[in-house]
Amino acid sequence: MEHLPIYMQLHGREALVVGAGPVATRKAALLLEAGARVRLRAPEYSDAAERLLREQPESISRDPGVYHTECLDRVAIVIASTDDAAVNRQVSEDCVARSIPVNVADQPELCSFILPAIVERGPLTIAVGSGGRAPVLVRLLRAKIESLIPAGYGRLADLAGRLRDRVRARFDHVNARRAFWERAFAGPATELALAGRMDAAEARLEQELADGAASTPGEVYLIGAGPGDPDLLTFRALRLLQQADVVVYDRLVSSEVVNLARREAERFYVGKERDHHCVPQEEISALLSRLAREGKRVARLKGGDPFVFGRGGEELDVLARDGVAYQVVPGITAASGCAAYSGIPLTHRDHAQSVRFITGHTREGRLDVDWDQLNNPHETLVFYMGRRALPAICQGLKGVAQRAGSTPAAIIENGTTNQQRVVSGTLDTLAAQAERAGVGSPSLIVVGDVAACHQRLAWFKPDVGADAAFPQPMPEPQTPAASAA
Repeated sequence: MEHLPIYMQLHGREALVVGAGPVATRKAALLLEAGARVRLRAPEYSDAAERLLREQPESISRDPGVYHTECLDRVAIVIASTDDAAVNRQVSEDCVARSIPVNVADQPELCSFILPAIVERGPLTIAVGSGGRAPVLVRLLRAKIESLIPAGYGRLADLAGRLRDRVRARFDHVNARRAFWERAFAGPATELALAGRMDAAEARLEQELADGAASTPGEVYLIGAGPGDPDLLTFRALRLLQQADVVVYDRLVSSEVVNLARREAERFYVGKERDHHCVPQEEISALLSRLAREGKRVARLKGGDPFVFGRGGEELDVLARDGVAYQVVPGITAASGCAAYSGIPLTHRDHAQSVRFITGHTREGRLDVDWDQLNNPHETLVFYMGRRALPAICQGLKGVAQRAGSTPAAIIENGTTNQQRVVSGTLDTLAAQAERAGVGSPSLIVVGDVAACHQRLAWFKPDVGADAAFPQPMPEPQTPAASAA
């Protein structure tokens, strides 16, 4: 984020616009809408500027002459939009020296703030910016937002403002107030407001306020976060994540997904790595139960799908035992996501009629795999958590399972992210190839004829210059111990 979005209070404050051409006049009109008292400093005034001066003489004044630094006295904000680059630069430098916010039209390098595209619905204001990089794209996005948000939302915001103090008095805790508004905004009152029936909408909210429980029970959302790419989240997962009070996440959840949560939500990192458990599973389950029983809505993010090698069932056993409400949101499991991004179809009419998911995790240094069941050459095998055991996996498949050493195989590292790497070979060669390439975790192993499809069907081209989705943890995560303190 290059710019911090801030809504500045300008009512009754003085603003200076240097320039009086069409662009400067549009900027001045925007400042007037925000309630500022505007001075137009320029030696000459365009027809648009003259018209604005006539229309709003009580709020905008003419300040004839060339710019000089004394023009900045008692000014809260400045916009420069002249045809003289030297003047624009001087305005910028003078404002920076005085710590006055300044915007120079079409010159983001001279700006201490930028003016975004704006969508207004009464008191609701939505700003869209690109840091000056793509103004046309910003205008297109504003048009999309304009079409998605009816004017009735402004009326609804006014209504909520009138009831805000009463809701605060009715519910002592911020979580209870948030839960009330979320229910209200998702219910009939919103539909009435959007239809223009404001009296009926207000009556409905009044009734819901009178009927509302003083406290809201907590709940756990067990959410499959997918294999890494945040675009693979379901709509339901995103909605629940953004209404959660607490986010509990592990090592396999990408930072981009975690960052979709509300900024004020508490975050607990409980990541587990092979041979090093940050938080034991029993403590994670107890943490979820405790937080929900405190009345919080808890988003438990798990990489991939929570019911595919995610131990989600173990956590739900504890929640069910403790009488805690929960929901389960399926996610795209690593097998389907990583294989799809690698151009490897898990089933294929010519190569594989079934697929089997297997854990490659070792216990006490050995694989607990029923090799006798893995000898079908028309079945794709997908090994989760098998990077360290890759040599043993290849050997077991060639030995007891009697798979040919020439069987195609691939290992996918950081699948679906911008750090995705795919190393493909055969059961005879893959372990050595992965070692030479320095393949690490998280990674997924695919064995079967379909693995050879990667060479001709691969479509995803990672942007190697993009920020890494891994490794975890997130910077400065909150831990259960820190929370207890």
